Amino acid sequence: MNLEPQEICKLASVNKNFHRASSADFVWESKLPHSYKFLMNKVIGGEKHGTMTKKEIYAKLCQPNFFDNGTKEVRLDRCSGKACLFISSKSFKITGIDDRRYWNYIPTEESRFKSVAYLQQMWWVEVLGELEFEFPKGNYSIFFRLQLGKASKRLGRRVCNLDQVHGWDIKPVRFQLSTSDGQNSLSQCYLHTPGEWAHYHVGDFIIDKPNGPTSIKFSLAQIDCTHTKGGLCIDGAVIYPKELGERFKQF
Repeated sequence: MNLEPQEICKLASVNKNFHRASSADFVWESKLPHSYKFLMNKVIGGEKHGTMTKKEIYAKLCQPNFFDNGTKEVRLDRCSGKACLFISSKSFKITGIDDRRYWNYIPTEESRFKSVAYLQQMWWVEVLGELEFEFPKGNYSIFFRLQLGKASKRLGRRVCNLDQVHGWDIKPVRFQLSTSDGQNSLSQCYLHTPGEWAHYHVGDFIIDKPNGPTSIKFSLAQIDCTHTKGGLCIDGAVIYPKELGERFKQF
């Protein structure tokens, strides 16, 4: 069936005959990515989804689904059927994260994971993310979600403390991406827009053969020890299909 999922649901609501046919497995299996069994195993386990219809599986995967102890979230984009991934800072390897002189996890409603990693001050800043995941076929981009400054609420209004923000205008931050099938990307830029969350592009990768997991490593680093850096919030990272463009920020 060539109809989009939204069109199927719309027709089912106005036509009784189509409503009955629209729940058939063959209709919805064509809308699911080839890796949907892998996704369901991540989300709820293999045995539990065995009794679900393909329509129920599609509906489940289009919702926010947390896994790996709540440090990652996956959902399908309802229009493209491609997977979008969100990765918490708590799943990263961060140099010095256990030393409270440098880093803290602070609670916030501005993160889907309800907390962010906050850097007070440090000479050597290095953050590494690793992921093994079975992506549907397509082109993907990965971004870090960062903010200079620490936001809070005061008298019901959002305020952002910039007192500890320093060192990011001296040297650029290096962003790096590598995949298990040999794709690599390296770029650098200065952090900008204090007081606002911003997405920093790490790189792009292509999934040609979606029949197995791909290992991904991505990082940010500012390791020039001639100066300290501070006042940085790290929410996490997002991986999304390139075809979504800026629309991924709506999730």
